[in-house]
Amino acid sequence: MTPTTYRTADVDGFKVFYREVGPKGAPKLLLLHGFPSAGHMFRDLIPLLADKYHIVAPDLPGFGQSDMPPRQDFVYNFENIAHVIERFTEVIGFDRFAIYVFDYGAPIGFRLALSHPERITAIISQNGNAYEDGLSDGWTPIKAYWQDPSPANREALRAFLTPEATRWQYTHGVPDPSLVSPDGQNLDNFYLARPGSDDVQLDLFGDYKSNVALYPLFQSYFRTRKPPFLAVWGKNDPFFIPPGAEAFKRDNPNAVVQFFDTGHFALETHAREIAESIRAFLK
Repeated sequence: MTPTTYRTADVDGFKVFYREVGPKGAPKLLLLHGFPSAGHMFRDLIPLLADKYHIVAPDLPGFGQSDMPPRQDFVYNFENIAHVIERFTEVIGFDRFAIYVFDYGAPIGFRLALSHPERITAIISQNGNAYEDGLSDGWTPIKAYWQDPSPANREALRAFLTPEATRWQYTHGVPDPSLVSPDGQNLDNFYLARPGSDDVQLDLFGDYKSNVALYPLFQSYFRTRKPPFLAVWGKNDPFFIPPGAEAFKRDNPNAVVQFFDTGHFALETHAREIAESIRAFLK
C-alpha cells in the first residue's frame, strides 16, 4: 500500500488541503467530510481502502487546513463551497469518481452530481441527508434561524460551537463512548476556536436551508440517473435520523441501506465494518 500524502492544491487562488493515497490507476474515490470536521475524520477508513482505490479527502473551504478567507472576501454558502470542490477535482485530475459523503459533504457532493452526472460512478452516503424525512427535531433552532435570521436566533446557534457540543455530537447514541477517540473532537474544537471561524459556521447554519430547497432536485437525480448507491448510517444520529436513509430507496429502488448501532460520527466506531460494506458495494 502506498503511503498517504498531504498536499495542497491551488484552486483559482484558493488553497485546498487534501489527503491522497492509493494506486493512481485505480478507481477514484472522493471523501467529503461534514461539520465541524475535516479530512482527518477519515483517518481510520482510508487505510482500509487504499489498496484498491485512489482516494482523495479534501478539507472543505473554511475547514481544517484549507483556506478560510475573511467573510468579506468569500461568501460562505454551500453553493460556493461546492464550486471550489468541483474545481478542485478538475485541478487534481479527478474526472470520474465515486463519492463518499457525510453530513455537510452530502449537499456538496450531490451538487457535484447535479452539475456533472457523467463524472459520478457511485455514491456512498454516511449520514448524508437528502430528504426532509431525515431531519430530526434537533434542527428546530436552526430552522428558527432560517425563518427569522435575527441576531437573537443567530446567537442561539453558538451553543452548537462549544467543545461540549462537539463531544456530544461524537458520543451521542454510541453504546460505549470509551470507543470514541478524543483526537477527532479535540482537533475539531481547535479549528472552531480560530478567530472568525464561529461566524463562518453560523453563516453555514443559515445557508443550510438552500440544501433543503434542493432536495427535490437531488431526488430527481436519484430517480432518473439511479447511480449505484450505498447508505451506511449511524442509526442513533441525533440530527439525521433513519427515515432519511430509507428514503433513498423511494427514488432509487436499487439503493442499499445498512444501519449501524452508533451515532453521527459512525466512522469513529465502525470504520472497519463500513469499509467492508464499501469494498463489497464498489466491487
